[in-house]
Amino acid sequence: MRKNKLLLILTAIILILMSVILIIAGGWLISLGGSWYYLLCGIAILFTALLLLKRSASALTLFAFVLAISTIWALWEVGLNWWQLVPRLWVWFIVGILLLLPWWRKPLINGSVSLAPKLLSTSVIITFIAGFASLFTSPGVITGQIVPKELVTVNPQQAAGDNWTAYGGTNAGLHYSKLNQITADNIGNLQEVWRIQTGDLPTDNDPVELTNENTPLKVNDRLYTCTAHGWVLALEPETGKTLWKYNPAISNEGAGTFKGWAHMTCRGLSYYDAQHYLQQSTYSAIAKKVSTSECPRRIYLPTADARLIALNADNGELCDSFGEHGQVDLRQGIGPFTPGGYYSTSPGLVTENLIIVGGHVTDDESTNEPSGVVRAFDIYDGHLVWNWDSGDPDATDPLPAGKVYTRNSPNVWSITSADEQLGLAYLPLGNQTPDQYGADRTVAAEKYSAGLVALDIATGKVAWNYQFIHHDLWDMDVPAQPILVDLKTDKGILPAVIQPTKQGSLYVLNRKTGEPIVPIDEIPAPQGAIAGDWTAKTQARSQLNLLPPPLQEKDMWGATLFDQLSCRIQFKSLRYDGQYTPPSLQGSLIYPGNVGVMNWGGVAIDPARQLIFASPNYMAFVSKLIPQNEVVSNAQKASEGAGLQPNKGAPYAVILKPFLSLVGFPCQAPSWGDVAGINLSDDKVTWKHPNGTSRDSTPIIPLPFPVGVPAMGGPMTTASGIAFLSGTLDQYLRGYDATNGKEIWSARLPAGGQATPMTFMGKDGRQYVVLVVGGHGSFGSKMGDYIIAYALVDHNK
Repeated sequence: MRKNKLLLILTAIILILMSVILIIAGGWLISLGGSWYYLLCGIAILFTALLLLKRSASALTLFAFVLAISTIWALWEVGLNWWQLVPRLWVWFIVGILLLLPWWRKPLINGSVSLAPKLLSTSVIITFIAGFASLFTSPGVITGQIVPKELVTVNPQQAAGDNWTAYGGTNAGLHYSKLNQITADNIGNLQEVWRIQTGDLPTDNDPVELTNENTPLKVNDRLYTCTAHGWVLALEPETGKTLWKYNPAISNEGAGTFKGWAHMTCRGLSYYDAQHYLQQSTYSAIAKKVSTSECPRRIYLPTADARLIALNADNGELCDSFGEHGQVDLRQGIGPFTPGGYYSTSPGLVTENLIIVGGHVTDDESTNEPSGVVRAFDIYDGHLVWNWDSGDPDATDPLPAGKVYTRNSPNVWSITSADEQLGLAYLPLGNQTPDQYGADRTVAAEKYSAGLVALDIATGKVAWNYQFIHHDLWDMDVPAQPILVDLKTDKGILPAVIQPTKQGSLYVLNRKTGEPIVPIDEIPAPQGAIAGDWTAKTQARSQLNLLPPPLQEKDMWGATLFDQLSCRIQFKSLRYDGQYTPPSLQGSLIYPGNVGVMNWGGVAIDPARQLIFASPNYMAFVSKLIPQNEVVSNAQKASEGAGLQPNKGAPYAVILKPFLSLVGFPCQAPSWGDVAGINLSDDKVTWKHPNGTSRDSTPIIPLPFPVGVPAMGGPMTTASGIAFLSGTLDQYLRGYDATNGKEIWSARLPAGGQATPMTFMGKDGRQYVVLVVGGHGSFGSKMGDYIIAYALVDHNK
């Protein structure tokens, strides 16, 4: 009996502690205009604890009402949504079960007849039924199937075939292959057939954001890939055997460490084969010159120390005719920058005569950063043919020696696309830094930033541009490769360019003219920027979008009602007026956050079925402006996109962080990452559901809850209607039926798969799927140095 009394006392003490938290924090929430539930619940729990100390059966009765009312309240807020309902109730449900156990119940009843246990039992049963019923609902899930009446004839210039010749399969960027050996019927026989380790692993001298985002190329009977430190490997496609390797030996100008760099990555390589152009009826003298050079087939590598290197694709030797013995110094005309503050993270765009290169510029470091100039170099000898500087957009003649491009102009850090038949290159534009303060931006920056620009390939002159974000204060630069696809419409087949964006819109434009094919609405935007700055009155939103609904207090989430309460307090303390809420001294909630609904991985398109396979992310961020006089003088940049962003030269620094609870869970309810299918015949989302599990995100014990987790990486589609995606926080490569989104295959990975897969046909007649598996430093996935290939295996042989 004494043991039972001690249990009651211990339980009462725990409940008192809980009640104190609920009363104090609940009162705080009320003062912010939030829910009264937590304060009232805390008071009821306090009285329950006091009744337990008195060993009164009324404790059971009171707690029965607490549990019943909590269940009713939770159902009223979120309905039968398991991932939101259960975290609100499970703590009280467990307490209810404990109080019904004989060691707790008997001292309270003390042999008397009481209805209290029956009342509590009823409440426990009701709560259990609600939770159990919620297992069979799927809020937010869209089910459907994209089955066209007939397949559209695919433009061969837009589809990869036996080879994968450019980052997106081709310069059209569809991430689509016409291969169809792997189908929904036989994908169960898809197995790993080889893996290698490159040896390029993170070191103590690397930045946090060391990334493995490379999509290999398959061409010239070789598989070409680059590593985070810029190593190039040529592999035998069917076995993974290394045929040659090149190490550019990136330099940090004697510093000996790369720790201060924003990030280090190589998203891909570029390939040029002069013979490809010579097979055409008309070809240039430059193509002829390359064909007779020492390097008729070339690999172009952008390095983290701002070089562009041309390698002989056959043997890995430098192409001496290009630049200075195989290298072009991309620092020319750029001016000063901190180490790692300027270089090309994405592969150059190869055309018949030119390789066109943009550059990453570190966000939010200062107002005196390198230009975002895009340059076109002669494909043979590397001399500068034209430059397009968004800060001086009409001056495309090569910059004279000794001159510097416009400082701080918007850049092109992502992957570019080209329609060589139209003679146009398509550039996804970034912003003029700093991202969250724009009072001092130039007229040119206001015109070209955060939009899509089409340039004449031969001259670099602007053909057209379309801006997607006006006066961007949210780091909503255009992050993904523009996708060039022939689109079936009621007006016939139209030449389209589809641009995925961070803000969730997929803008569909005529790639000849830049005119919208899918309507774009100018929606009213929140006003009230920081003093001295301003906000655009409207923002452009495509009617084709994957935008989530605005957040509400009831959308706040946590593993328990306590961390959920902390998120509600944060939510009510921050400024939030919906999408495009301006940054503020108070701190503003930015949703979708600066990582974006879609990032550099973009989407994949099946042009035959006229469908988009997308993997949208839904993570909120907090943006808080800090007056410069409050910033520690020697404060250093935390990392790009998170932590302190110093913005030296601007009146405000900014702190960026994900919107997380006290225990580190996202504050908004799952799903945080989906897969979605869009039917381009009606521009509707036909299917959508959570993607990925918490297996590799839960501490100590891997718990594979199917919550839907963020993905950093892109998808790929094939002619058989199969899609592949690997970028989720859990370590899997997954195969899907692209017509309905059903996951039909998966393979466990040894590290994070934050890259986009590709496919090719091997000499042995098998279709291979290849993925770089190396993780992503700031994304939080496991690091590695793997390249893994999969193919169909016939178990009957």
